[in-house]
Amino acid sequence: MFIFAMLIMISIVLYIYYKVAILKTKDKLSQKYINAKSRIFLGTFVIFFGINQYIAYQTKLILFISIVFLFLGVIQAIDGFKEAKHYRNEWKRLNPES
Repeated sequence: MFIFAMLIMISIVLYIYYKVAILKTKDKLSQKYINAKSRIFLGTFVIFFGINQYIAYQTKLILFISIVFLFLGVIQAIDGFKEAKHYRNEWKRLNPES
């Protein structure tokens, strides 16, 4: 259970880090890329939180809630990966010298 607590903390810290990093950039493409990366960590946070809650309580109600959390977390993470890949490729296309 300690491992999931650490993964939850790491995920939420990285989510907040990327959300603050959006404020530091002016380029819209970079902002969208960083936002996509933050969605990945939001998804992992929700996944690990759902798993941790089920391990802690192990009731039927928590099982259903955890399944919903897992579903929503996986959707967030997958969409974040797709968006990050798209915006990374767009940045490479617009900046071929880097």
